[in-house]
Amino acid sequence: MAGMVKPSGLVKPVSVTRIAGRYLAHQEGLPKLPVPPLQQTCERYLTALTPIVDPEELNHTRQLLEEFQKPGGVGDRLQKGLEQRAKKMENWLSDWWLQTAYLDYRMPVVIHSSPGVVLPRTEFSDRQGQMRYAAKLIAGVLDFKSMIDNETLPVEYLGGKSLCMNQYYQVLSSCRIPGTKRDNVVNYALDKRPPTHITVVHNFQFFVLDVYNSDGTPLTVDQIYIQLEKIWNSSLQSNKEPIGILTSNHRNSWGKAYNNLIKDKTNKESVRAIQKSIFTVCLDAPMPRASDDMYRTRAGVQMLHGGGSRWNSGNRWFDKTLQFIIGEDGTCGLIYEHAPAEGPPIVSLIDHVVEYMKSSEMVRTPMVPLRMPQKLRFNITPEIKKDIEEAKQNMNIMVHDLDMKVSVFSHFGKDFPKSQKMSPDAFIQVALQLAYYRIYKHCCPTYESASLRMFRLGRTDTIRSTSIDSAKFVKAMDDPARHAIRGQAIDRHLLGLKLQAIEDLAALPEIFMDTSYAVAMHFNLSTSQVPAKTDCVMCFGPVVPDGYGVCYNPMDAHINFAVSAFNSCQDTNATRLAQALEDAMLDMKTLLEQTPKAKL
Repeated sequence: MAGMVKPSGLVKPVSVTRIAGRYLAHQEGLPKLPVPPLQQTCERYLTALTPIVDPEELNHTRQLLEEFQKPGGVGDRLQKGLEQRAKKMENWLSDWWLQTAYLDYRMPVVIHSSPGVVLPRTEFSDRQGQMRYAAKLIAGVLDFKSMIDNETLPVEYLGGKSLCMNQYYQVLSSCRIPGTKRDNVVNYALDKRPPTHITVVHNFQFFVLDVYNSDGTPLTVDQIYIQLEKIWNSSLQSNKEPIGILTSNHRNSWGKAYNNLIKDKTNKESVRAIQKSIFTVCLDAPMPRASDDMYRTRAGVQMLHGGGSRWNSGNRWFDKTLQFIIGEDGTCGLIYEHAPAEGPPIVSLIDHVVEYMKSSEMVRTPMVPLRMPQKLRFNITPEIKKDIEEAKQNMNIMVHDLDMKVSVFSHFGKDFPKSQKMSPDAFIQVALQLAYYRIYKHCCPTYESASLRMFRLGRTDTIRSTSIDSAKFVKAMDDPARHAIRGQAIDRHLLGLKLQAIEDLAALPEIFMDTSYAVAMHFNLSTSQVPAKTDCVMCFGPVVPDGYGVCYNPMDAHINFAVSAFNSCQDTNATRLAQALEDAMLDMKTLLEQTPKAKL
């Protein structure tokens, strides 16, 4: 489920127009997500299976599909049910998707679901630098928030069609709430009195920091700096229980621990203050030093999990939608809880904040005395202490199991495929196929998420990058009518048919019990292009035990890659795939340069 991150390269705003105060009118003008024709999905499903299942399996599946789509048969009935649902709802998929992809998913959000982002290395290496950077960053996020609040966010367009902006309204003042069987997400941004505070965590201690004056103006960089200094000075002791590490546990265990934690009134109020905050800032202790070539990888794991209970994993509230991480050693980035949004709104926010920070040596502030930030108190009973110890152990197991390699491919960037009149994304996806094949001698199901933001409340669908042959694949990836972003891909439609069957209380159709379906849904490669103006890279964990998570940000003259795998799988190795990917890209470049250009 995790790693379904993805704005494909398609999501870059082609042109940007400001439409002040017109968010709702804009949303209502967007088309609804279509339900693709049943026969089309069945045909495309077979095509997608061809390179990844053996011929005997494929024949069996073909027979099941013929039966499934007979007029008046099961498929026909489910398709009609889906079409009815689509008529009634704003988006037939979005609620189901939120539940099945995120809120029903019981693995920890750490590594398995929440992506991290590594920002360019910064120059500071002391607490003053850390707090100055944090103060500017907070001011930059509040500046972005003012565009959301005033509905002056630039509406994004793709090929002349406006994109859904709903996710931007979900990432601030929101939080995931654990349950013992399923979670939910709360969003306080729409309250009559929306939150005016952020949470700051240092040495595992949480503070409420009001970031607005009584007249509604945001605090200046200098004022925020002064407040951060107060927080730092009142959280010097580091022997506190890392209450935040509870949020990293398996969701059912955390759900139980949560119910127990909030029985206490003080604890309940403290937790609520974190949940309601606009976002969280984690002031991290320095991590163990790493060599320059290992620095990015170490930063990647710090963003994803914090390094374990000895380091910064307890300096988090992983349920919070947005957490900015600022290390005393200059390592900066963020982690976000994936349920409310995909990568693009997060990356737009990052790009805005990084630009803002370059220019924000603000005017000096009148020295109005500011209220001391409020420290959040927790009463730790023996039972809660036991839950914390269990979460620490589980976190440390996850930390040891994650195999990560963050690298910069410096030989060329998106400039080279463009010079060959190719899509950089298609080029990288083919290189990934080649790299995987060279290691394993077979093709595997590959997930590349594609944005459905052309449609109201659209999230993602899947580009299945493994196709019958790579040449067809490149053309398909470059085709302006790419199925996935036009709502004509197969994965969400198949999911819809399956959930419709469950909702109708009917027996699950055989095509969903078929071996081919299990193979098709086992994504050994879960990939995502997350393009940003900022020289950053997003990273996430694999979605299957024997798989890889691959995220990349193609810059003009280089490409940032993050590759993850699990150490518990003997067959996978992040460094080996990263190296094979580099070799594949160079070999493809050589091949293209040696091939005479066809006259068009």
